[in-house]
Amino acid sequence: MLRTVLFYGLGLAAAAVALEQLKFRYAASEISTDLYVGLLAFGFTVLGLWVGHRLTARKAAAPFERNAAAVESLGLTPRECQVLDLLASGRTNEELARTLGVSPHTIKTHLASLFAKLEVDRRVKAIEKARFLSLIE
Repeated sequence: MLRTVLFYGLGLAAAAVALEQLKFRYAASEISTDLYVGLLAFGFTVLGLWVGHRLTARKAAAPFERNAAAVESLGLTPRECQVLDLLASGRTNEELARTLGVSPHTIKTHLASLFAKLEVDRRVKAIEKARFLSLIE
């Protein structure tokens, strides 16, 4: 990080030296002040956008791997893991049942089992705890 800051600091210092070499007073007498200021603003805007893009570029995320140890220690079944994945998408019980090809009552049973195993009492808390334990993305 320090190297990046120094690099951009030196770049800005070089830009300041270049502006001094242009001799603002001479350039301002030859070119209208509004045009000169506009060109400077445009240049620094482009530089700022480029620096911002370089500093905030996101790296590709690694593929998600479910925490197998947590699944085993909680005693989650593969079907409960599927229900948990779909639960995180915000679907209703009926939508979950339709997706998995089971009845809504079966989904309620799976959710009750999940809530007991995760020691939570709400869907949102179940999703939050599952993300904390790396059971879902």
